[in-house]
Amino acid sequence: MKSTAYLTIGDVARRSGVTASALRFYERRGLVRSTRTAGNQRMYHREMLRRISIIRVAQTLGMTLKEISEAMNELPDQRTPTKRDWEKLSKKWQAELDERIAQMQRLRDKLTRCIGCGCLSLRSCTLHNRQDHIAADGPGPRFLLSESSDSE
Repeated sequence: MKSTAYLTIGDVARRSGVTASALRFYERRGLVRSTRTAGNQRMYHREMLRRISIIRVAQTLGMTLKEISEAMNELPDQRTPTKRDWEKLSKKWQAELDERIAQMQRLRDKLTRCIGCGCLSLRSCTLHNRQDHIAADGPGPRFLLSESSDSE
């Protein structure tokens, strides 16, 4: 008889809204754990549903699996996070999320000023990079991604 403390991969997938392939991927990454039956079937303790929920919420917030894994690895014995653990994790991520929000707001504000074509307003366009002088600051869209571009 199957213990009610354990769920099959199909049960966990249905309960969590995560596909079985994603669960296997999370397991390979060390984010969740399962045990195996004599028939080699994966069985997940019910507590894994909480871990999976935290993973999904963190991903929705824009956290990478690496960041999530690092945070989960800080828990003693890889235990399932408690309410207090979640409070610590979310506080740790708050500053980074605040910076991401600020960056998205800057990006949104700069894009609305841009007419987006071949550019008819090179003197005021925040994307214009005369003689590629901004290349010294690094790769990518430096004007759109940096705070300092507000003054340029």
